[in-house]
Amino acid sequence: FLAVDHDPSGRRTIGDLIKQACRERVFPVDRVEKESTGLILFTNDGELTKRLNHPKVALRELYHVTLAKKASPEDLEKMVEGFVLDQGFVKAKEAAFVKNDPHEVGMEIHSNRSRVVRRMWEHLGHKVVKVDRVGYGPLTKKDLPRGRWRHLSDQELNILRMTTGLNVSSFHERQSGNNRHLP
Repeated sequence: FLAVDHDPSGRRTIGDLIKQACRERVFPVDRVEKESTGLILFTNDGELTKRLNHPKVALRELYHVTLAKKASPEDLEKMVEGFVLDQGFVKAKEAAFVKNDPHEVGMEIHSNRSRVVRRMWEHLGHKVVKVDRVGYGPLTKKDLPRGRWRHLSDQELNILRMTTGLNVSSFHERQSGNNRHLP
């Protein structure tokens, strides 16, 4: 699926996947590059979207990265120490091999920058085969098959709101109860 609402070339899009999810029009909270897979959050709550995308919020994002050539332990150290890309300093909070396979790396980052995971590995001279976002803030794609969606629970939604500084009780007072949120 392409991470867009509509593709003039007729390819399947995220919009096709979620068009029956709710009556309201929902939008992606952030952008995921077309070469990537994984968790995408959709909502019709503009205030929540604005707060989730604010640079000071920078929610935890977990990625599973597949590399064409083996990464070294030194590469992982560089990811955690950080370095400067054209948009400034970047770093991973954590980086580790997945199942001791140096072609597979799990990373935790806290950044709202576009394509930052791919660009970090390319900066170290690696060709990235695949980037899969497996977690976003308190949300994971665990038990959610590829190409499927679900509504967020009230608990998940409240955690997102609290994480971004949105007052949960005043939010409920001003909403009519028709907001939709889909990972």
